[in-house]
Amino acid sequence: MELSPEERRRIYEEEKARIEEEKKAETEKVGKASTQIPQNVSGLLCYLAGWITGIIFLVIEPNNRFVRFHAIQSIVTFAPLMIATGLLGLIPVVGDAFSAIVGTLALALWIILMIKAYQGEMFTLPLAGDIAASAINEKPKTSHETAAAMATEAGTTGEPVAFTAETRSEAPKPVRDESAGRTGRIVGYSFGIIWNIGLLIFFSFFHRYIAWYSFGPGESVTRYPLLTSEYMAWLPILIVVAVLTIAAYITLIIYDRYWFREAVELVLNILGVIVVASLVSIFPFDFSVIPGTAENAVAIAVKSSLILVAVILGLAAFARFIKLIVYAVRQ
Repeated sequence: MELSPEERRRIYEEEKARIEEEKKAETEKVGKASTQIPQNVSGLLCYLAGWITGIIFLVIEPNNRFVRFHAIQSIVTFAPLMIATGLLGLIPVVGDAFSAIVGTLALALWIILMIKAYQGEMFTLPLAGDIAASAINEKPKTSHETAAAMATEAGTTGEPVAFTAETRSEAPKPVRDESAGRTGRIVGYSFGIIWNIGLLIFFSFFHRYIAWYSFGPGESVTRYPLLTSEYMAWLPILIVVAVLTIAAYITLIIYDRYWFREAVELVLNILGVIVVASLVSIFPFDFSVIPGTAENAVAIAVKSSLILVAVILGLAAFARFIKLIVYAVRQ
């Protein structure tokens, strides 16, 4: 049914007023911190424990753009610096010096960023700040934003826009709700980061404790290492994959779209297969130190378990690949 000019103008004015009210309500909501902590204090706390408090405030302050910016900048800044400090410390002779330099730089940034955040500034670091700014500004258009754009266009042309049933039916359909389960995923990514850091530390510095322990008279304990010298050929593979995994989880905390998440998990599954398969191939274990006749049985059990893990990771990678293909076809 054709609407009269007066009805069109009335509908336009009502829609415009509603959009302005929603924008005002959203602005007021963004300016508040859900924890009731002043946003400048929350911004400071994003840096207090580096990337750890960055992740915490990214979870508990999902609506405050100021806090989200500093939380993401904290993650992107201090997680790589922590990894770099640890890896540089592994370099012989000059490693400690380089590690101290990076640590001093991190300390200076830590102080500066906390001061700037407390002063209410969105102080932007090169690269890290750009990533944080891009992350908080990325938002898919909704039908309300489309209506606002139409209202703006009407204001520039001087002609009212008729928000008829046909017009509203052309509004974009709701997109996949990426926020559903995001908190749980962030917790999972954080656990993955901590787990891989633990793996790096243990297998780099404490692998000698992978041994068979023999308890003698009194309190004497004899340790027989289960790892051979070939272990050092496998360790670099583990280190590279663990660092890549940590970087991937940090990226997923910041950018968590469905297709990107599935693609990253696919790559991580493939990397996991490479790590396990290389361990089976090198097999740097010496079970001859185990007393009795259990040497062959233990070797077979360990190798079978590793092969099973590789198969499971391979099937997971295949499943994610199929999901990506299906998603691409549906899009």
